Amino acid sequence: MLDEIIEVVTYSGYRGDEVPRLFFLNEKRIEIVEILETWIEEDFASKVRKRFFKVKGNDGNTHQIYYNEKTLEWIHVQKKNK
Repeated sequence: MLDEIIEVVTYSGYRGDEVPRLFFLNEKRIEIVEILETWIEEDFASKVRKRFFKVKGNDGNTHQIYYNEKTLEWIHVQKKNK
């Protein structure tokens, strides 16, 4: 399964940083109960910056999503099967 572009509703605080509040995955609305982790990955060669969020959804699952600052898209990262 491939990573998927998703629609995300965000909140911009006083600093202007967007924080995800809910997202839609396969037409299902998932509210973010808790942000577990955040980090930034930058690829200087391609000038791509991604802001990652590991979140707990109200569906009981942990999700990893990121915002691609170059394409202005939110992506849901699919779990890899081991």
